[in-house]
Amino acid sequence: MFGFKDIEIIRSVVRHGGFRAAADATGLAQSAISRRIRHLEDRMGITIFERAGRGVRLSATGRRLCDEAEMLIAQRDRILEELTQGVMAGVVRLGVAETMTHTLLPRMLTTLRARHPMLRFEISVDTSEQMGQALRDDALDVVIMLRDQAPRGIALTPRPPVRMGWFVSPEHFTLPSPAGIDDLAALPIVSFPKTTIPHRQVLEVMTAGRRKPATVHGSASLATMVNLVQQGFGIGTIPHDIVEAWPQILLQEIDVLPEANLPRLEFVICHDPEKNEEIGREVTRAAVEAGCD
Repeated sequence: MFGFKDIEIIRSVVRHGGFRAAADATGLAQSAISRRIRHLEDRMGITIFERAGRGVRLSATGRRLCDEAEMLIAQRDRILEELTQGVMAGVVRLGVAETMTHTLLPRMLTTLRARHPMLRFEISVDTSEQMGQALRDDALDVVIMLRDQAPRGIALTPRPPVRMGWFVSPEHFTLPSPAGIDDLAALPIVSFPKTTIPHRQVLEVMTAGRRKPATVHGSASLATMVNLVQQGFGIGTIPHDIVEAWPQILLQEIDVLPEANLPRLEFVICHDPEKNEEIGREVTRAAVEAGCD
């Protein structure tokens, strides 16, 4: 219904006190200014200026239009400044494996907020398999996920390996030290969801050369896994970083024989260099710094 040029002309009339003075200031013909404002009033069905003696003044509706338009102009100027001066702004769609949300993520986002206060983050927490597909579909901009499930053709930066361990609530279960696979398999085991790499790794460790498979329960929530172990549902395969970040959970690591050791989890920071090179590089830098304790 109106453009920025219309608003600038109205502002000029107000600032200089009339159509003639606005014409002198803008270099436009007085008739062109009057005609533009009259056409704008006709299109919008409002009165913008009222006669006041030999001059004009804004009507109540005109004042409302100018006040609202000032905010639009400020937004326009802000956007132009950000685009022309290289300011990072807008929404970053960030996918994060839950293991990282309780350790790396808070420090990383705090760093990014300090460097780029105009950025906003939409955070998705999901399995690496789901996030890898979302990255391929351009539904996420940057993802922190397991390396083995990262899509091909993307830029990735490795994170330090995450150590996995067997944990128990000592008030519910007592195991020999060191415990073997048979000792662990005699109890219910809580691990990651069955479609994930950590779950498969647990099954490989627990079923190698055994006739009777272990009972492994899967949970997509680390908080649920920890709570189940705390309450004595079973023992859990949990990242060391999580137990260290939550000392209040009072879980004890189970000393196990070498045959029961779990592989470390390899995480990477991923982005598509053709679509999200700039923000991908910034998130990666902040993540690397956040992991340097």
